[in-house]
Amino acid sequence: MFKNLINGEWLDGHGVSRNINPSDTRDLIGEYAQADAAQAELAITAAAAAFPAWSLSTPQQRFDILDAVGTEILARRAELGDLLAREEGKTLPEAIGEVQRAGNIFKFFAGEALRPGGETMPSVRPGVGVEITREAVGVVGLITPWNFPIAIPAWKIAPALAWGNCVVFKPADLVPGSAWALAEILSRAGLPAGVFNLVMGRGSVVGEKLLNDPRVAAISFTGSVATGQKVAAAAVARMAKFQLEMGGKNPMIVLDDADLGVAVNAAVNSGFFSTGQRCTASSRLIVTDGIHDRFIAAMVEKMKGLKVDDARKAGTDIGPVVDASQLGQDTDYIGIAKSEGGKLAQGGQRIEHNADGAPGFYLTPALITDTTPEMRINREEVFGPVVSVIRARDYEHALALSNDTPFGLAAGIATTSLKHATHFKRHSQAGMVMVNLPTAGVDYHVPFGGRKGSSYGPREQGRYAAEFYTTVKTAYTQA
Repeated sequence: MFKNLINGEWLDGHGVSRNINPSDTRDLIGEYAQADAAQAELAITAAAAAFPAWSLSTPQQRFDILDAVGTEILARRAELGDLLAREEGKTLPEAIGEVQRAGNIFKFFAGEALRPGGETMPSVRPGVGVEITREAVGVVGLITPWNFPIAIPAWKIAPALAWGNCVVFKPADLVPGSAWALAEILSRAGLPAGVFNLVMGRGSVVGEKLLNDPRVAAISFTGSVATGQKVAAAAVARMAKFQLEMGGKNPMIVLDDADLGVAVNAAVNSGFFSTGQRCTASSRLIVTDGIHDRFIAAMVEKMKGLKVDDARKAGTDIGPVVDASQLGQDTDYIGIAKSEGGKLAQGGQRIEHNADGAPGFYLTPALITDTTPEMRINREEVFGPVVSVIRARDYEHALALSNDTPFGLAAGIATTSLKHATHFKRHSQAGMVMVNLPTAGVDYHVPFGGRKGSSYGPREQGRYAAEFYTTVKTAYTQA
């Protein structure tokens, strides 16, 4: 039994969640405690009590703790990556890469603890000085999704602690293993009791408590649009600070002048790697007339060579979908697309067992062509290895199609034209733009976030994270 961490103690829960391997559903990874509302309140109380002292801790103390956490994560990346691949289903190289990213994030924010910044300037009044400083917000509630079970917690927890906040962390029910392993590392890093709390449990129980407790000064949430809207409503009702990262229907434009190999590799990586379960995945390919047919043929050929198998097996390109519910959603959308006139050009078949005969949630990556912008497959997020193709007349038409979405997280373009690349970077209505690169590849030291229905509030990651995890104070002094 893996327990919750509350006020420095490992506590049993009031229920159990079974963590199942999607590559082999016979494999039970572990049983994880489920907190009730009383335990969630206990964690909030502990965080609130710890905040006054922790918020005044020295930058050196915070640096040492975060740096030690990052060092241990990096030293254990093979072990933690294996756990991540086993519980979430992304391939082992991808999982180890995610763990590496988590370690780098903690080390980056260890450095930020030593660089809080601030300004001094003269007042417009004689003899008066002005100081502008940043202070911790207070208790922050962090709610994370299942698709990046260690990297997303890292990029929320590390900046929260770096700037002196106390944390109540609720990971996704589906993948508690990586979150628990991270919490266990944090528990030994020298944090005072109550500064960091892990509360595993249902969103309807633990999440509700975080949303509605007046002692929780800020909520950072990554997940579905529907839940994000609920977070926003609850936070606004009590004037709490909130930050949302939600859905995406990310476009990748392929122009006639694109390098075909570059375009295909970027599209396959963006759409299908990590089983397409990335909010930054390119699920809409917008391809101009002159290259359309050659691009589709090259995509199909590339996809035929992708190996779908156990996430931890050497040579696997695509692991399983995370669970039965997500698999059902993926296949439902393939059926909807076909019923609306789309053509299943490649893949989309359910695989009941992997190459070793183990039962799992496997689906061959699906490419759907002959789609039109108004089809549901082009309007709604599938969150799986399902990619649609829209034909465009030219660059201007492709740009209009790419922006024709309620989302605005990431967007990409494959082109050898400096003119079109430059124009697209300025006119794409997305928070992150990639040229001749997969839309799903982002660095840990720069801002992450989108526009429109994808994101709300200050950016995550990099120095911009300070906008959410700190509040600005202006102080005047008469000499």
